[in-house]
Amino acid sequence: MTHLGDTAPGSDSRLPPRAWLRSDAPVQSLDGDWAFLLHDADPGDDLDGPPPFAAVEADVAAWDRLPVPSHWGLHGHGHPTYTNIRYPFPLDPPHVPDANPTGDHRRTFEWHPSFCPGGRTLLRFEGVESLATVWVNGTEIGWFTGSRLMTEFDVTDHLVDGENVLAVRVHQWSAASYLEDQDQWWLPGIFRSVSLQGRPANGLDDVFVRGDRDPATGAGILDVRPRGGWPVSVRVPELGVDATWASEGAVAPLPIPAVDAWTAETPRLYDVEVSTDAETVRLRVGFRRVEIVGDRLLADGRPLIFRGVNRHETDPDRGRVFDEDYVRGELTLMRRHNITAIRTAHQPPHPRVLELADELGFWVVLECDLETHGFWDVEWTGNPADDPAWRAACLDRVRRTVERDKNHASVVMWSLGNESGTGRNLAEMAGWIRERDDSRPIHYEGDYGGAYTDVYSRMYPTLEEIASVCGEQTMPVHEIGPAEGARQRAKPFVLCEFAHAMGNGPGSLADYESLVELYPRLHGGFVWEWRDHGIRTRTADGVEFFAYGGDFGEPVHDGVYLMDGLVLSDGTPSPGLGELAAVWAPVTLEHLGERSWRVRNRQHTLDTGHLELRWRVEDDGIRVASGALDLPTLAPGAESIIEVPEIPDATTERWTTLEVALREECAWAPPGHVVSRAQAQMLAAPLRLAQASTGGWRGDALGDAVFDRRGGLVRWRDLEVSGPLPELWRAPTENDQLDGQGSYETADPALTDGRGDESTPASSVRWLERGLDRLQHRVLSVERTDQGLVQRVRSMAAHSAQGIETTFAWRLDGDGLRLHTDIRPFGPWDCTWPRVGARIGLPGALADERVRWFGTGPTESYSDSAEAAYVGRFEAAVDELGVAYGRPQETGHRPGLRALDLGPLRLCAVASGSTGLPGFQLDRHTAQERTGVAHAHELPPSRGLWLYLDAAQHGLGSRACGPDVLPRHALWPRAVSWTVVFE
Repeated sequence: MTHLGDTAPGSDSRLPPRAWLRSDAPVQSLDGDWAFLLHDADPGDDLDGPPPFAAVEADVAAWDRLPVPSHWGLHGHGHPTYTNIRYPFPLDPPHVPDANPTGDHRRTFEWHPSFCPGGRTLLRFEGVESLATVWVNGTEIGWFTGSRLMTEFDVTDHLVDGENVLAVRVHQWSAASYLEDQDQWWLPGIFRSVSLQGRPANGLDDVFVRGDRDPATGAGILDVRPRGGWPVSVRVPELGVDATWASEGAVAPLPIPAVDAWTAETPRLYDVEVSTDAETVRLRVGFRRVEIVGDRLLADGRPLIFRGVNRHETDPDRGRVFDEDYVRGELTLMRRHNITAIRTAHQPPHPRVLELADELGFWVVLECDLETHGFWDVEWTGNPADDPAWRAACLDRVRRTVERDKNHASVVMWSLGNESGTGRNLAEMAGWIRERDDSRPIHYEGDYGGAYTDVYSRMYPTLEEIASVCGEQTMPVHEIGPAEGARQRAKPFVLCEFAHAMGNGPGSLADYESLVELYPRLHGGFVWEWRDHGIRTRTADGVEFFAYGGDFGEPVHDGVYLMDGLVLSDGTPSPGLGELAAVWAPVTLEHLGERSWRVRNRQHTLDTGHLELRWRVEDDGIRVASGALDLPTLAPGAESIIEVPEIPDATTERWTTLEVALREECAWAPPGHVVSRAQAQMLAAPLRLAQASTGGWRGDALGDAVFDRRGGLVRWRDLEVSGPLPELWRAPTENDQLDGQGSYETADPALTDGRGDESTPASSVRWLERGLDRLQHRVLSVERTDQGLVQRVRSMAAHSAQGIETTFAWRLDGDGLRLHTDIRPFGPWDCTWPRVGARIGLPGALADERVRWFGTGPTESYSDSAEAAYVGRFEAAVDELGVAYGRPQETGHRPGLRALDLGPLRLCAVASGSTGLPGFQLDRHTAQERTGVAHAHELPPSRGLWLYLDAAQHGLGSRACGPDVLPRHALWPRAVSWTVVFE
């Protein structure tokens, strides 16, 4: 019989959960090529016996072949489905539709009694979505759920000497699917390894090892709890530990006089051997104490600050199938960007991920495989988290989570799951954890009243909410009662999700970090999220792209909402990741004036002895002096004042740059890797006055510039050009298009506790309503004088009473051409602008040139995402200036332009007291062409290359899920001007 509507976690034949251990007991992998057949629905077969495909004599020669581990939807069978909150099936618990993709998997394997003489053989599944029923040699062994959890069966009595048949039927939907609504692709299949595990007689069925360290004395305690045969020996040669226990009653903690601490910055691991006469288990153990003292979360006696990311398991080709090189690359990239914490959103990862986290150094909040978010739509009616019918399934999930991963030093907090409301089953899960492992606090964001968790956790709080929780209370805590509110305010405060990194963004990372610095009980948080979930796909004519929700024809999906990572689907770091690295610099550098700088060590554990300090001075972006400075050895939290050498006065723009870098190679970066950078402008560029010119008008030509009768530039020397045209539009970012929280355009956050106006639509909706994407231009006048040309343009949208008036003033400047632009708004403006600037059309052939510029870089930056930008000279291909976000949108803006070289085109920006430096952007498509396009390959053919010169752009914010653009970063209509010289 099938168990599709069964709320139980699985059959009684499942073995008790235990740790994922490295043992010298025999292991046989069953990964590889399996026979596979997909049914559109449960085939039913004979409900009183095994299905025909499970029989030993079944003929499956005509079946397809499928690699295991894999997801069948990524191998041409069916398709993936993406939903965020909604279930892709009727909310009719515990039932699922009859149309239920069902994959039959079958393989043969050799087994002999010599595999584990005198012992037992277990069949292990490490991850199957969502319900699996298992047969060995035609006999049903059992069934199980819990997609991201390990399940074992004892199959010793069902094996024969020689060839054996393993058959597994996997249903995509089951009652368990109601517990796995985790904002990701629904990807059924056997996606983690399958193996035979030898269990020798008198072996070790399980081992629980905890390493405690007293932060005051440095003394350690090794607590080893074996389960299985006796006697048991424990050896830690490096620490001189060699103990043997004859029975369970003899087991006792082992004191160690001195031991090094494991932290994310000092991931010190000791090799521990636990053995009987039949088996040896080897573990790598870290000694650390995680505790809550008052409203502080401490690790090794110091405040534990989470500078972390939420990490789903996702790969554009393999889905959730584990690949060690891929994961090591991910974790290395995190460390290189000053990320030291991971929340395993929203399930236990492959167990090897945690071994790598132990080795490379991460604070890990390990989350149970539980989310019932779809019940939010019915106000949590029938929610499994509070329904006794689901009690066993909920408890089973947390037991298997904790038991599998309990031995990892990196795991510093258990999380009950995510977005599952609240209820008695969650409370009981927390109670079980406390009895099993009291060494780690318990996290769950949905426990608003703090009844069963140890930290207060929030998602996407506004800055005002954080200040109210941590400082002077100005607003309710989760709108709960005063007693519950007081209880939550007395706990360490953690942001389990903040700064939604969807598309171009997030903004205001530095503002959040400033509150971590200000409030001791704010213990940092986890950016949502690490990586885009796009699936590598090709169009019918072979163009590669990364698919998101709806691209596979799913009738119910949530579109692009899973393209929300700091890293793009193909592994490319976004500028947002660089911004995060700058904001989370472990050592801060603050210019105090002249040659003085303050250096502060923000690390948890390390002093600055492993770092070096370098400096350089650049005039007009060209290095004139550089060297190394003695970096004082600063303890965590300490600071010092240093001075850079005195350099002769400059006559051009001068910048001093300091960088803190690794002195030696470490596990995640080479020597010289920069972990912190800061700049200070020592001298502004002198005002560049217009140079005299002997040229003048020759017909339609002013020097080397040719204008049409309406005053538009049509040629500069040998280049065909067009424009400039005033521009207020940018292709909306995801944060421009979505309204996860209230608007700050129509309600000041300071007056609304940061909530803004939730009735105000997304910024892009307001911009579109006012026609900012379709300005129509009217030349008011064109004046030609001996000095040059002045064109005045009025720009308005259809059926609009507001607009802008722009003056483009051209004049000869030596051998060049100077353009001064003034833009003035008029009329009743009531919304922000996306940008304010001008667009110039250039020949498409210039898109193949290298771009060299003096200004800010190396990546794009915006007013609320500018910590990683610095002034210098940079070079890139045109197509490298923008970012291939999940769908086309605003990208590539670089403010503070001084000079730009693009093949035969060169221009310089001129700043004065009243005229700022413009930003620039180069793109094969206009902002209008990028608007509303689902994928880059759907953009129209390029009509040329477009140069944007912007006086300003609107900030980025995080409103796709979090707060809007802060008022000081919002671009409200205002007069602007800038000057550039074509040279």
